[in-house]
Parts: sequence; structure tokens; C-alpha cells
Amino acid sequence: MQVIDTAIPDIKILEPKVFGDARGFFYESFSARAFQAAIGAEVQFVQDNHSKSVRGVLRGLHYQIEQAQGKLVRAVVGEVFDVVVDIRRASPTFGRHVAVRLSAENKRMLWVPVGFAHGFIVTSEAAEFLYKTTDYYAPQHERSLRWDDPALGIDWPLAESGPPQLKPADAQAPGLAYAECFA
Repeated sequence: MQVIDTAIPDIKILEPKVFGDARGFFYESFSARAFQAAIGAEVQFVQDNHSKSVRGVLRGLHYQIEQAQGKLVRAVVGEVFDVVVDIRRASPTFGRHVAVRLSAENKRMLWVPVGFAHGFIVTSEAAEFLYKTTDYYAPQHERSLRWDDPALGIDWPLAESGPPQLKPADAQAPGLAYAECFA
């Protein structure tokens, strides 16, 4: 597995070694040993989630303020523009983001540690997205950060995806200045 550092050191892009030929391909999509070596920490995943969305669906920017979740995410069908925002107030990268294209074709995975808001917009006709999480989903602790907050400076690829389709809670989410963040 190749580890690609990002502008925010805690966020890592992981590229598996893919073995392919005329019959198709094979790759190890998860190995606890390789993953922990890649991020330099011991992590235990407790839940897997799978979503399907159509072009233009924007999910996020989500996080849980308690029972906070680290996430290992990837697209297994289609392509998404994936965004992670540092919402740790004491962090030197507070308010900064990393954006990565994840697709079935590039097979990249993204490590989203605790303390970050996460979201994506579908840029292909449809996408299926997998999340491995370090804690269980707790709807009472779920929060959203406004996806288009000018303070974040995210350049969403709306020309590719069209106008974003949001759930009401995401459309009404607060900007970074008013969001409940991590210490």
C-alpha cells in the first residue's frame, strides 16, 4: 500500500497495490496491520456503512461531536469529490480542508481521523461509497458543517455534478464560526 501525505498531516490517502490482467483485478482492500503502519496509530473499526447516491448528491459535511468517528472511506462504484475539514479549534490547521477524488477506477481510500468534518459530492452518474468507522453511529451527536461556507474556501466541482442535492439538515447547517467544534 502506498501512503500519500496531504496538506493536513493527520489525513492520509491510501493507494492499494492492484494486481490486474485480462481477467480483472485483485487487491487487498483492508489489512489492519498495513493500515496501522500507514497512519502510525492503532485503530479499531466497529461499523461498516455503504451508501449509494446519484450525480449531484452532496453528503456532508458531517461529524459526531460525541462518540466521534474516525473513518476510512472509498468509492467502489463511480466517483466522488471527497472533502475533509479540520474542526479541532486548537489545531494549527483548524478550518483548512483536504479534497480528493475517490473512484472505483483509482481505488484510493482516505483516512479521516476524529476531529474532522467529512463530506462528498457525486461527480459520476451514481456512486457507491463505503465507510469503515471507529465508533457507532449516534444520531443524537451528529452535526453538520455548512458545505458552502466561504470561510472554508472549498472549490466544489459543481460544473461536473450540477447543483447539489442536500438533505434539509445539511442545507441549514451552520458555518464554521458557529459550528460546535472539537477543543
